[in-house]
Amino acid sequence: MSQAAPPRVLVVGLGNPDRGDDGVGVLLATRLAERLPDGVGLLTGGRDVLSLIDDWAGYDVMLALDAAAPMGHPGRVHRLTSSGEWPVETQAPLSGHALGLFEALALARTLHLPVPHSVVIFAIEAADLTPGAPLSPAVAAAMPGMVERVVDEVARRAART
Repeated sequence: MSQAAPPRVLVVGLGNPDRGDDGVGVLLATRLAERLPDGVGLLTGGRDVLSLIDDWAGYDVMLALDAAAPMGHPGRVHRLTSSGEWPVETQAPLSGHALGLFEALALARTLHLPVPHSVVIFAIEAADLTPGAPLSPAVAAAMPGMVERVVDEVARRAART
């Protein structure tokens, strides 16, 4: 009896590093580069979300790292998971983009393109998205814990058969 191959995992850092806390996803992905096991994919650019439709092909699990829109609790970590459709009510509070990850996933499904079976979004609630602003202290303070959570999540998901 042969054992199933472990799931293919992709980690994606989203956001714009030139807009204060919006760059936290890219910074997190950069910090994770040396911490991820062999075979785990990593994208560290503030990429156009639609380009991810091609990038996630062949992956079973995608972990997306991003900033959450400010909602009054800077530095608070949000974790959303899905193995199906995203509920509409979860979209607005987390996305500061006109076309975000939720919409890209929905578009890919509508076009019958491959999507990861499981998607996990880790987002740190932003304090300042001003162009040229540095990372806020609250978001910077949340980053080390987020790195550990992502490393743990990757280890659990990559090991599943």
